[in-house]
Amino acid sequence: MQAKPCRESRVIKTSRVFPNDVNDHNTLFGGKLMSDIDMTASISATRHSRASVVTASTDSVAFLEPVRPSDSVCLESFVTWTGRSSMEVFVKVTAENLRSGERRIAATAFLTFVAIDDDGHPTPVPPVLPESEEERRLNQSGDERAEHRRAHRRLSQEMAEYLTTSRPW
Repeated sequence: MQAKPCRESRVIKTSRVFPNDVNDHNTLFGGKLMSDIDMTASISATRHSRASVVTASTDSVAFLEPVRPSDSVCLESFVTWTGRSSMEVFVKVTAENLRSGERRIAATAFLTFVAIDDDGHPTPVPPVLPESEEERRLNQSGDERAEHRRAHRRLSQEMAEYLTTSRPW
């Protein structure tokens, strides 16, 4: 398969922060942002693979700065690294104070998606062709993050073996 540039999977979504989007601290509710991150990242994964995709994991979400009702929030996502059928998607969240124009990185996230065929089986995806310095740095460190994901998944599977599904009451 021919490598595809990150720009072909890039998604940019900008929205306002409204009163129903904030928590008791008058900042954007983390769950709302996480939902938007997953939605945006899934579009990037689908654009890269041109297949149906499923979220395999949310590897990390780092909330770096609060997002307030006076801000807009811009999510930028793109595929940074691929395995055989899996894709790592990076999401950068930028908050902008709409009155002052001040912009800041409010959050970053890495998610993993798997491309699936019409029968629900994993299907191969093309490799990534990074072009910018940001894309190259994210791509170069992708193998290390993938190994960390594999180790974390093994630990989660081991833990699941001793967890119970019975009701505690």
